[in-house]
Amino acid sequence: MTSRSSSILILTIVLVLGLTGRSAHSAVTVRVQLSTQTMLVSVDGAGFANWPVSTARRGYRTPTGTYRPYSLQRMHYSRLYDFTPMPYSVFFHRGYAIHGTYEIRNLGRPVSHGCIRLAPDHAQSLFELIQTQGHRNTSIEIFP
Repeated sequence: MTSRSSSILILTIVLVLGLTGRSAHSAVTVRVQLSTQTMLVSVDGAGFANWPVSTARRGYRTPTGTYRPYSLQRMHYSRLYDFTPMPYSVFFHRGYAIHGTYEIRNLGRPVSHGCIRLAPDHAQSLFELIQTQGHRNTSIEIFP
């Protein structure tokens, strides 16, 4: 999905919800399953996306639990890991984030230092969805 088509899809969801009398701010749920290295995204319970991710490799950890995003940064550079670029970062717990990666060949395998990595276009779609719907309307659930 191109960034233009993902932006159009997000705008369409917002418009449809507005036209049906519902609030333009919908509930966004992000579910990450560590055992399968997948992310399921839903809006008001309806499936939005199913993407492969990369989470913590051996010796590191991705925190489990339920969180709300506390910061969105279009481009963040990790101070801990040699200023590695982290496009479309969604920070959810003590410096842990969901963000884009340019190492897409590793998606579907645990290879990170703890963050949840996505393909850049998927990270952009998620970032824009959360930005549109709001931090308070977004839940990030991470399961073992």
